[in-house]
Amino acid sequence: MRASLEVADIFRTAGPAYRAAHAGHLSLHQLKVMSAIEHCRTAALGGHVEACTDCGHMRVAYNSCRNRHCPRCQGAAARAWLAEREADLLPVGYFHVVFTVPAEVADIAYQNKAAIYGLLFQATSETMATIAADPKHLGARIGMTAVLHTWGSAMTHHPHIHMIVPGGGLSPDGSRWISSRPAFLLPVRVLGKLFRRLFLTRLMALHDAGRLAFFGGLAALTDRRAFLRHRPRRGRSAGSSMPSHHSQAPKRCSRICRAIRTASPSRTAGSFASTRRA
Repeated sequence: MRASLEVADIFRTAGPAYRAAHAGHLSLHQLKVMSAIEHCRTAALGGHVEACTDCGHMRVAYNSCRNRHCPRCQGAAARAWLAEREADLLPVGYFHVVFTVPAEVADIAYQNKAAIYGLLFQATSETMATIAADPKHLGARIGMTAVLHTWGSAMTHHPHIHMIVPGGGLSPDGSRWISSRPAFLLPVRVLGKLFRRLFLTRLMALHDAGRLAFFGGLAALTDRRAFLRHRPRRGRSAGSSMPSHHSQAPKRCSRICRAIRTASPSRTAGSFASTRRA
């Protein structure tokens, strides 16, 4: 069933005025995405005729754009992804973990998306695995599902990682399951401290290796000293949030996965981790 209002409807109605008002500030890629969504399943993309072999009834079906950003085209892919993730769920409680970065890093990421987004995945997954494996904390090998969001509820660029993590993991020898406490996975402050160290150290390494590019107002950051002044300091914890826990069953986790995969992301800035029982 078609929704009463779709993104394509908004683009068709307000798109021309928006593009005119922001002329010169939209990339070619952004313009192509808007055009694809606007024309998806319309006569502009052509179509084909479907006919019933029994009654002879015929109808015209317009072609889809197949753009990865199109909500209509990615519905089937989203459903398949959710089915695969739900099949992975264990009969245990889950935690929702969020890693965010401050504005200084978001500015760098906007001009270096592949490098910084890749670093985000590396630093967050290594942080979770390292702290979970520490016998002082959980002492187990854990798994996780991580999803990158690049914008927040204010519709601004705000890269952050959402993770769904089971409340426990395998013992180091793989012989038994080690459960976390019912409403506690890992200490947030410890996660945040390691994440900041890993991320900032490797961010500096990317700069030293010449793998970051800067343009416009950030052009001065090509200089190492200017870059050091711009990046957040390791000890900073701006925008951090303390954990909040809510016990839920795996079915609830699947709904959170659905929200993470398809809905617009939320929330705060800051190079810290927050955990929530999913």
